[in-house]
Amino acid sequence: MIKTLLLLPVETQIFYSVLVFSWTVYLWEAYLSCRQRKIYRTTIHVPEELGKIMDPETFEKSRLYQLDKSNFSFWSGLYSEIEGTLILLLGGIPFLWHYAGSVTARFGFGPDYEITQSLVFLMLATLFGAVTGLPWSLYNTFVIEEKHGFNQQTLSFFLKDAVKKFAVTQCILLPVSSLLLHIIKIGGDYFFIYAWLFTLLVSLVLVTIYADYIAPLFDKFTPLPEGELKTAIEDMAKSISFPLTKLYVVEGSKRSSHSNAYFYGFFKNKRIVLFDTLLEDYSPLNSAGEPQSDTQSETESDPEESSSETKRKSKKKQGCNNAEILAVLGHELGHWKLGHTVKNIVISQMNSFLCFSLFAVLIGRTELFVAFGFTQSQPTLIGLMIIFQFIFSPYNELLSFCLTVLSRRFEFQADAFARGMGKASELYSALIKLNMDNLGFPVADWLFSMWHYSHPPLLERLRALGNVKQD
Repeated sequence: MIKTLLLLPVETQIFYSVLVFSWTVYLWEAYLSCRQRKIYRTTIHVPEELGKIMDPETFEKSRLYQLDKSNFSFWSGLYSEIEGTLILLLGGIPFLWHYAGSVTARFGFGPDYEITQSLVFLMLATLFGAVTGLPWSLYNTFVIEEKHGFNQQTLSFFLKDAVKKFAVTQCILLPVSSLLLHIIKIGGDYFFIYAWLFTLLVSLVLVTIYADYIAPLFDKFTPLPEGELKTAIEDMAKSISFPLTKLYVVEGSKRSSHSNAYFYGFFKNKRIVLFDTLLEDYSPLNSAGEPQSDTQSETESDPEESSSETKRKSKKKQGCNNAEILAVLGHELGHWKLGHTVKNIVISQMNSFLCFSLFAVLIGRTELFVAFGFTQSQPTLIGLMIIFQFIFSPYNELLSFCLTVLSRRFEFQADAFARGMGKASELYSALIKLNMDNLGFPVADWLFSMWHYSHPPLLERLRALGNVKQD
């Protein structure tokens, strides 16, 4: 097969090499997922090591949830691979490009208006992706997430949210792409440096404005109320010289009961965002008409009478107490104190510069365009797509794996930082609570875990925290 491939024209070699590598990656991922699904199917009893950590009922719920997610991922991944293959084999990219040209021609823009045609192509391509991905997203949200008690959205909310996301994406994507294409065209021999600097600037601006101007378009952000928790967080930030300026609570509970926390901002202007589902005392999911202070005892005493009661019962257990929240934030601030955020930015920008440099070398190769059906023209946007998405795909896979390994190392270091702050016991219990709240399955196939998990499995993190006595 390889000898036959080498006898083909170079354009054909490039095309089929891309297809073969894409399917190789898919089959590798499918094999790993198959190994993990076997774990979900066969590990039906709580392992002895987890006996004091997870009760059998929660263990079974998490097993079934992850099994459903894995099965869904298999079918959606297969569809995505087949769709991508058909698009390449049937010439979908040049077809969409020429169709975009016909659209711009109706408004008096000829072939010389390449950037205008590129923007129409981008809009049509993202619209196609949104439409074909919508049924999968609907199934994931209203079947899988709903079945396991996580979905909080109505259909109308979901659809409005999808339209809003598409509109916001276009408002950012089209101007940024237009400027990038213009810079590449007028940049001369050193255009790759200017293009890299431009993308660096855009990424910094987006990170800065996201939580203040973009995220509030989708979720409600409110300042964390004055009280014991806010004071404790501010004191902890001061103790490590973290320049905290604002503390927000985001209303994540209106779309999902999954929980999260993050910080953002540059230099002396840092903000912390806590999901309301993370906060035991603030999560509306803990309220079922009774005072929140009584939910714990009621949860323990109420019998499980129906699936709806089970869902309400699990919601009452949502989130962490103040001490555990401080431990979680101690972990997050550890990423900042240990320079993980800066290191990730440096790695990302080094990679971006390398890719733009190689793009400058490859953009003039006519055979790359011919391989994907562009025999008469060499549009810059299409060159970006071919080189970054297809030609760099082996490098991207290797880089992704290396970053996953590095991320796990950073997570262990951040856990150790929180432990050094005297919060090992609280972080220990918080990790268990968050794993149970999000129905994370604590048993993983070693190869699947090594390739996919950016965060270490629960048991590995608990072992690293040490033998902390739990009630």
